[in-house]
Amino acid sequence: MDPIDAALAALELQDPPNYTRTAKEFNVIRSTLSRRHWQITRAREDATEIKSLLLIQQEKTLLGYINLLTKRGLPPTPQMVRNFTFKILRITPKKN
Repeated sequence: MDPIDAALAALELQDPPNYTRTAKEFNVIRSTLSRRHWQITRAREDATEIKSLLLIQQEKTLLGYINLLTKRGLPPTPQMVRNFTFKILRITPKKN
């Protein structure tokens, strides 16, 4: 468990939460701990997933299909990948 996650778990047990003491105890930055506790900011991994068009499982499925085509000697074009994504999501993805 990351120190920030352990500190957040410790804060849940406190009433009222003491950010300064908890930050020192788990050796994390106090302002980061406070913002994460109030859900103002998120972990980078979580933020990236939220901004992503595909869910992780959908992305894995798409990558598996691309790898299968590549092994067969037919690497998909960007337009083919957009078409595959459209079949999964029912919306047309943008260029990137």
